[in-house]
Amino acid sequence: MPGAAAPFLRPQRRAWPERPAGGRASREQRAQAAALGASGPRSSAAAPEERRRRVAPLAAAPPAEAGEEPLLRGIFEIRKRSCDVVLSARRLRWSPILPESPTGFQNRPKSLKVFVNPSSHKREATHVYYEQVAPLFKLADIKTDVTVTEYEGHALSVLKECELQAFDGVVCVGGDGSVSEVAHGLLLKAQIDAGKDTDYIPTPVRAPVPLGVIPAGTTNILAHTLYGIKHAVTATLHIVMGHIQPVDVCTFSTPSKLLRFGFSAMIGFGARTLALAEKHRWMPSSQRKDFAFIKTLADLKPEECELSFLPLQIPQEDSHENDRKKKEQMKKKGSKDQWHKIQGHFLNVSIMAIPCLCSMAPRGLAPNTRLNNGSMALIVVQNTSRTEFIKHLKRYASVKNQFNFPFVETYTVQEVKVQPRLKSGLDAKENTSLNTASAEGNCPWNIDGDLMKEASEVHVRVHPQLINLYGVNTDDLESSQATCNCI
Repeated sequence: MPGAAAPFLRPQRRAWPERPAGGRASREQRAQAAALGASGPRSSAAAPEERRRRVAPLAAAPPAEAGEEPLLRGIFEIRKRSCDVVLSARRLRWSPILPESPTGFQNRPKSLKVFVNPSSHKREATHVYYEQVAPLFKLADIKTDVTVTEYEGHALSVLKECELQAFDGVVCVGGDGSVSEVAHGLLLKAQIDAGKDTDYIPTPVRAPVPLGVIPAGTTNILAHTLYGIKHAVTATLHIVMGHIQPVDVCTFSTPSKLLRFGFSAMIGFGARTLALAEKHRWMPSSQRKDFAFIKTLADLKPEECELSFLPLQIPQEDSHENDRKKKEQMKKKGSKDQWHKIQGHFLNVSIMAIPCLCSMAPRGLAPNTRLNNGSMALIVVQNTSRTEFIKHLKRYASVKNQFNFPFVETYTVQEVKVQPRLKSGLDAKENTSLNTASAEGNCPWNIDGDLMKEASEVHVRVHPQLINLYGVNTDDLESSQATCNCI
């Protein structure tokens, strides 16, 4: 091993800070480490062929002796070779990073269709893409075709006419609403190309290419769920490295037509809050959402509806099974079971096929579900006092069980039917100040942060692993006992 002095060291583009004092890397560091995987960003001064060279994962460092804990570790160029460099309190040591066969990178994309919503998060999405994301795509020799959306529904209309076979993946830069539109458009295009009747799709085909999510909005639940953090660079590295995660998707349909594809939905409090926020688009985003939350909570009213659901019992040993055929067999077997019905007044109803992690619910809005276990979480909050409902909401931000209340019921299901009992007469007039949709005979739905209004019965089905997303399962990051030596 070379000596301590290295005057010819030339730093590359990134180095990682010291591991936290507790010895365990933070959630953000673990997510970035997982994204970096087999290689780190390389020097812009290096020759093009050097930048394209594939490298093997950093070898695990031997157990640190006293005084040998790394203060800084990163990838540096020493005598025109990429090296793993470790600085401790006593010495500086390094070792060459050996090239790896390119066959280990078969999932890395070479061409991407990119959608950027310029209005997302204080109009910073365009800056995020061109300053943080595009340079990494360029370094990885990924060709891009960029569409900066100009209106709501623009991405959907482009995707309907897009030749997806020309790309290895589709990327969305924006918030929850933008991602919802692109995911729906990508799956809808797959049905069109397969010759499916888009008004009725009981068994949709899978999306032909993966979807990448670059968080650049006020909220981005899908990115938070996939990457553990809301970080554009981490998300980009997952895309560059070709990390693929299959994810379940839901269809939302009326008896006569398909409404949309999505990952999660809420009616009641969650939908009314969004509907009120949409009526105040002139306000700054964070202020608009805070205002809508407080106003809806002050005017708290239940929704009267009938819920029909088909329970799905997944054996303990198969709860993390990723074999799609087994999931389909379980689904067919469950279809013979009896439907359950609940009718009453509900403050909120959540139907979620993914955990839905976010800053307000770090363990997830539906922490007991997974990205691809072929089931949905049905969470029903019965009518109760405002004080008790606030206690329930506060639990989402804590380590306590938010469902441990007598007025909260949870079910694991594969299908749900929601039939609203819309108010009329004086009741409807009283409701007008809060939500115009109810007075017009429509029930508001919050689907992946996008507002939908529908008066008739809505049938929600889960379809196992219908789409691939760039990213990793954050459960693996949390449960893994392995540590990354680059942080």
